[in-house]
Amino acid sequence: MNKIIIMLSITFFSWIGWWMGENIGVMTAYLLSFIGSLFGVYVGVRINRDYLG
Repeated sequence: MNKIIIMLSITFFSWIGWWMGENIGVMTAYLLSFIGSLFGVYVGVRINRDYLG
């Protein structure tokens, strides 16, 4: 369950980052997607630690 939650949160926050940056340009979308992925890892780990673990 740990890996599934982390993967879902990475996917979600990466998509949000891409969505926010796509109107500016591809590289901005890529950068915000990367930052969103890092935030998704953090959120997924916190969800597992605080609520499921």
